[in-house]
Amino acid sequence: MAIVATCHARPGWFSRVGRVGIFPAVLLLAGCAYSLGPAKPTYLNAVHRLSVPMFRSDDLVPHVESLLTTTLIKEFQRDGTFKIAPSGGGDATLRCTLEAVQLTPVRSVPGNVQQASAFVMSLKIRYELREGAGDRGRVLDGGRVTGEASFFVSTDLQQDQRQAFPRAAEQAAQRLVGQLSEGF
Repeated sequence: MAIVATCHARPGWFSRVGRVGIFPAVLLLAGCAYSLGPAKPTYLNAVHRLSVPMFRSDDLVPHVESLLTTTLIKEFQRDGTFKIAPSGGGDATLRCTLEAVQLTPVRSVPGNVQQASAFVMSLKIRYELREGAGDRGRVLDGGRVTGEASFFVSTDLQQDQRQAFPRAAEQAAQRLVGQLSEGF
């Protein structure tokens, strides 16, 4: 036994309605301008290569400048919106300063509320993007970003802080690159 379906519509009906319905949709979608690749803010259209000198540190945490600089450069390379130029060779120079490293206790030891068992480390970074090489170009962008990482306290608090620092630096670098490459 075979099942046969038949359509009793008049021939040509769908082709007329189809053409009339598709025409407005084509007109509406023709105005959409999607493009692949980096979508920089308009005020950074002339910037293709960035020079990133060594971070400065206003905090007393030792030997973190090179870690912050390499983390930021790796994030720019991963993003791909800007190419990294050697010192003084870019269209713009990005100067960054570590303003503060802050530890906030978020969990205490049961039975002793004055002793913390977990902390959140916050890095506060100020940045300034200047046109050309050096400090004489006009300021294109600037602001502050933060990076955070939480960690539990073991017997060595300093070692725990050193292990949490790269994660906080990576989050701050992601936020900074996002602000420059996407504009927000």
